[in-house]
Parts: sequence; C-alpha cells; structure tokens
Amino acid sequence: MRTRIELTTDQIAALGALVDGRISTNDSVLDLHGRDESAFPPVKPSAVITVHTTQEVSDVLKYCNSHDIPVVAFGAGTSLEGHVLPLFGGISLDLSAMDKILEISPDDLTVRVQAGVKRMALNKKISSDGLFFSVDPGADATIGGMTSTGAAGTTTVRYGSMRENVLKLTAVLADGTIIETGRETRKLSAGYDLTRLIVGSEGTLAIVTEITLRVFGIPEKMAAAVSRFPTLADGVQAAIAVVRSGVAIARCEFLDAQCIKNVNAHDGLNLEEAPTLLFEFHGSPRSVEEDAHVVQEIAAEFGGTNFEWTSEEGARRKLWQARHNAYWAGISAHPGKRAISTDAAVPLSKLAEAVALTEKILSQSAFPFSILGHVADGNFHAFIITDPNKPEELPAVRDLTHHMTDAIIDMGGTCTGEHGIGAGKISSLEKEAGPGSMAVMLSIKKALDPKGILNPGKIFA
Repeated sequence: MRTRIELTTDQIAALGALVDGRISTNDSVLDLHGRDESAFPPVKPSAVITVHTTQEVSDVLKYCNSHDIPVVAFGAGTSLEGHVLPLFGGISLDLSAMDKILEISPDDLTVRVQAGVKRMALNKKISSDGLFFSVDPGADATIGGMTSTGAAGTTTVRYGSMRENVLKLTAVLADGTIIETGRETRKLSAGYDLTRLIVGSEGTLAIVTEITLRVFGIPEKMAAAVSRFPTLADGVQAAIAVVRSGVAIARCEFLDAQCIKNVNAHDGLNLEEAPTLLFEFHGSPRSVEEDAHVVQEIAAEFGGTNFEWTSEEGARRKLWQARHNAYWAGISAHPGKRAISTDAAVPLSKLAEAVALTEKILSQSAFPFSILGHVADGNFHAFIITDPNKPEELPAVRDLTHHMTDAIIDMGGTCTGEHGIGAGKISSLEKEAGPGSMAVMLSIKKALDPKGILNPGKIFA
C-alpha cells in the first residue's frame, strides 16, 4: 500500500536545481496547491515546483521517477473531483506559468498553446482573428487541465468536447520521455489514437505541456432565449424534442427553480423562479430568428411559457454569465458550505427518467440541492450542499451520489460526462466499465507509468 512521501532536504535541493530554484515548501503555497473546488478535505503536497518549459517537466519527472516521488499536475485548481489533490504527498507540479499562445493559424482554424493558458485569455486573444475556442466548462480553467479531464460544457451539443477539439499534444511520460501525438489534420487514421488516450486520463498517464486545438469562426449572429415550464420533467422533454427537431442549437441548458432563485440573488436578476430552459443560437441573422421561432413553438407544446429571446449582446452575455455562476450562486446561498457536483449523462431517450429519479432521491435526503445541466446532450448536474465543518456529512453525500450513479449506469448512462473520475468516482467506474475493461486500463497505466508516480489515487484505487 502506498504511503505518503515527504521529500528530503537533498531531494528538494536537487529538484530546485532542475528548475532554477522554483521550488517552494512555504505553507501558504502548499495550501494553495492542496485543494480544488471539490468538497474533499485539503491535502498538502511536500513541495510545489513551478515549470516553464517541456524540458523542465521532463527533467523533474525523470528525477521523481527514479526516486519514486509522486507528481500531481496543477493548473488553476478548478476541478471538481479532487484531481489535483496530492493524496500521497510528493510534488505538485504547477504548469500555470506555461501560459504562452504559441501559434494561431486562422486558415487552418487551429491554435497551439502551452498547458497553462486559460480559456478566457485564449478567446480574448484569438477574437481579433475572428475565431473562438468553443469548449466552455464555465470555470476559467487552463487548457491543460481541460485536456486532462476531457472537459465539456454548455456548447458541447454543437461543437463537441475536448476529445473532439484537441488535435495534437506534446506530453511527458513518467520517466521523462517527451512524446508528440496527433496531427493538425481533420482526419487521422495512422496507428493508435494516443491523443484521445491522454485526453481525459487526468494526469495519470502523462503530463500535457502543449496542445493544438481546433477553433471556429465567430458566428455572424448570436441570440439567447429563455422559457419557463410547469415542472422539471416538462422542461427536459422540451429539450429532447428540440434536439430531435434538428434545430442547430449552440446551447440548451436546464435550471430548476432553486437554481434560478440562487442566480437571481447572486447576479441581481429577476428571472421567474420556475424550471427554466436557456437556449443559444448561432448563425446568420435570418437563421437565428427562424431557429428561435421553431424552438418557441416546441417549448409551447410542453407547457413552456414567457418565451423571450434577444440578439442584444449585453443581454445575451448577462444571461449566460448567470448560468455559469450557478455553482457559485449555490455556494453563496449557503455561506460557509461546499458543494458536491454530480455530472451523470444518459442517452437522450432516458434523460427525463434519469432527471426525475435524481430529483426523487435527493428530495428524500436532508441535504439542500439543485439540478441543472446541458440537457441537449444528455448531461445533467446535481449540486448537493455539505458543511465542511461536519466531516461526517461527506460519506453520507458520497453514499447518496453513488446511489444515484448506480441507477444512471443501470439505465445505460455514465457516472461522468465531463468532470472525470478523480478520487470520488472510482467505484462507479469499476461498475460502469466492468472487470475486463478495468484490467485493460490498468495494463495501460502500468505500461506508461510502471512505478505509479503520476497522480496516484485517481481513477484507480
């Protein structure tokens, strides 16, 4: 059984020499790198190393591998499943200073970045070329972190997740070997797909240092719409009907009445406190208007009322910022508390059943909760509030989420559509994948990281 690793004075000195002294054992720095946005208790690393280049990452990993020192990559710390927690001590490898946008290719619709580049900074930079990067998980995460967790978000229904939008990677294996995977082409049938093996591997197979992304031209017109429904089930059924209609929606989000109440208080809005669908349309001015009218008609068939749509940029941004703030709004409504966010996904035909079952299970518990999600792609979230001053609550919430997740898996769904496994969903992955697939995953892990130094305690027990 793996035990916690504390670095010796000699090891700290040797590692510091590899990165020009950018190693810290200061308590405030350790604290910062010992927690993320999950409800897991903080765990301090033994030291934090800040890297500037792929070669420095290679040098550090080579040393750590030879001394059996665990290494956990760190970007912005926005993950929700304990991904960046150094459960067994060792090194927190901070890639946030690797924040250069290396190449923008408007004609190829690609951009190459270092792992520490943040999503919003990237979009601000490439907007001058008429481009945008589509994956939008809400948080201003780093591209490296989004790659490692296989992030998705509100725009997946039209533009895809990180798995569809990462074309090429530079990554460093546990022994320090630097590899490049993928090409900048839209089609690739050459050999094993190592790029998508690493995307979503949560830093357990390699540490990503550079990413080539697919980007898109900024649409000529964007519009947002909102509609309210009598019940949660009515809104979900309407979302399914919109997807089946073939309307090319860019976003379709569902928020329950509690979510709306929270964002109203947090963002100073006055939205009607009812189950609500938010839509976004991208295209020409005419196509956007036509799509909005079709969606209004479909929503009305399921009891949707007070349908409003706008192409005014300020109003559109304000509405979607409120959606992105739903997590923070839920926390703000319960000062001093933390939230556990589930992210199950099911086939569209099972979505209404899955959401109804989740609502029923949570309603029978003592924990405050809300439900929202990217329902157009079958992915939805439950936010469950817990008190960090009552650690006994955490196992109870975990039991509750596992109960929900087991039911989702039994109806053909997955325990995670975008957050990843981390430290919290290992047993769910075992149930979902089965012993045969788990054995294959473990064999890949052992082949690429035989000493198990990369992010130990995540994905696998």
